[in-house]
Amino acid sequence: MNLSTKHLKAFKALATEKNFTKAASQCHLTQPALSVLIQNLEEQVGAKLFERNTRNVMLTPEGLLFDAFADKLLDDFEHALSELQQHVSKKAGHVTVAALPSVTVGSLIPAVAKFNSVYPGVSVAFIDVTADECLNLVKARKADFAVTFMGEQHPELISEPLCSDSFYVVCSADHPLAARKQLRQQDMLAYPVIQFVRSTSIRQHLDASFYPEKLITHMEVSNLSTVAGLVANNMGISIVPGLSLFLYNKPAIAVIPLELEVPHRMISLVQARDRVQSVAAQALITHLKETIST
Repeated sequence: MNLSTKHLKAFKALATEKNFTKAASQCHLTQPALSVLIQNLEEQVGAKLFERNTRNVMLTPEGLLFDAFADKLLDDFEHALSELQQHVSKKAGHVTVAALPSVTVGSLIPAVAKFNSVYPGVSVAFIDVTADECLNLVKARKADFAVTFMGEQHPELISEPLCSDSFYVVCSADHPLAARKQLRQQDMLAYPVIQFVRSTSIRQHLDASFYPEKLITHMEVSNLSTVAGLVANNMGISIVPGLSLFLYNKPAIAVIPLELEVPHRMISLVQARDRVQSVAAQALITHLKETIST
């Protein structure tokens, strides 16, 4: 069966007007063209839908049944078209972004807040996970794109540099290092450090920068806010990315720039190579490039 909205609208016009001339005029068709459409519709349905005589046109029992179907089909079509237009115009839509926790709170949320002020109908969901998990979510189509650290290249993914992140030492305000204006990588080898777990991009970057030497690990954590609590309570020092510094903006914590052998961690926008982004997702990608790209 190959029914079109043209068939349905022609049927509804004739069912309403009960006159071929008036129905044809309503559909902006000639009367013969309308007759052909109705005949084709009846052939596809396999039943007569109209009784015709010299004075008027009436619906048959099958026509009455089809009338209800036609209303529903046209309503569904109009609703679907309206929803699509809402998405295309960015008045509606949903975007899922996988991102590093430090990026989510430090840069992504403020940028998305600005985006939502322009496109309030587009909902954005965040999945804040490790770098490897970000990439896996993009590969599995569970995230539209990721804002993450991408160490090695993956053939099924494409990445674009978005911004770079420097590193800082955080310690309690009364720690011996608190008075320093700048620290070098070698300075940190003498101190036990609160480290992030090995699965995090922060730890991977620091391990690569300090190699072949290693930091003395005081303890391992996975959460940036946990580090803030430990440092504020004089339970150790740590090295954290600049994107997370807002967590350490407290009188009890000193923040000192750290000069590393590998000074910057590159944060990239990562997409599946063969993915066609929705209008809403593409609009957000463009906005992020304009807002947080460095």
